[in-house]
Amino acid sequence: MQQPLIQLNNITKVYVMGETEVHALRGISLSIQQGEMVAIMGPSGSGKSTLMNIIGCLDRPTSGEYLLEGVNVGELSDDELAIIRNEKIGFVFQQYMLLQRTTALRNVELPMLYGRGRPDRQERARRALEAVGMGDRLHHRPNELSGGQQQRVAIARALVNEPRIIMADEPTGALDTRTGAEIMGIFQRLNAEQGITVILVTHEHDVAQYAERIISVRDGVIADDQPVKQRAMVRG
Repeated sequence: MQQPLIQLNNITKVYVMGETEVHALRGISLSIQQGEMVAIMGPSGSGKSTLMNIIGCLDRPTSGEYLLEGVNVGELSDDELAIIRNEKIGFVFQQYMLLQRTTALRNVELPMLYGRGRPDRQERARRALEAVGMGDRLHHRPNELSGGQQQRVAIARALVNEPRIIMADEPTGALDTRTGAEIMGIFQRLNAEQGITVILVTHEHDVAQYAERIISVRDGVIADDQPVKQRAMVRG
C-alpha cells in the first residue's frame, strides 16, 4: 500500500487560557491518501477547525506526529511551513478573502508573489481562472462579481501554485443552495481530473455528501470515519 499523503498519529491540541486548559483535540489518528476527497464534519466546538489548521500547517499540535508526504511537519521551521502552505496547500474560505480593490486576475496572482515567485504568473493566473469558469471575468473586481463568482476566484487562487491539497473551510456557507452545488461540482472535477486531494470542513451533512469519505469529529476525537454510500454528484 502506498504511503499516505497525510498521516496523523495521536495528535492533541491544548489551548491555555489563563488558568484554564481547553483540550481541542484529544488523540486524533487518521490517514488520507493522495487523490481522496474527504469531508471533516462536526458541530461548532467539536475540534474540526483546529484539525483543519493543523493539517493545513497553520498551527502546530501540542503533541503527536504529523507526516505530510512522509515528512515530519513538527520538525520544520516556520519558514519551511510557510513554503509548504504556499506551494503544496491551497486554501478556500467561507468569506472568499479577496482583495476588494484589485481584479480577479491580480487576486489570483497573489500566492505567486511570495516565496520563489514566478515570471509567468499572469498567464498561470489566467489559466486558473479559466479552469473555474471565470475566463471572461479576469478584470472584474470582487464588488462586480456575485458570491459564487467570488468563490470561483478564490478557488482559482488556491489552484494557481498547483497544490497537492486544497483545504476548503465551509466553502458554500455564504452561498445559496444552487450556487453551492456548482462550487462543490468544481471541487469534484478538480479532484477527479487533476487528482488534487480535497479536504472539506463543514457542519452541513448535505455538503459533506459531495465527498467520498466523511470523518466526523466530536469533543476532540474522531467519532466516525466512513465512505459516503450515496455520493452527491454534480454533472457538467
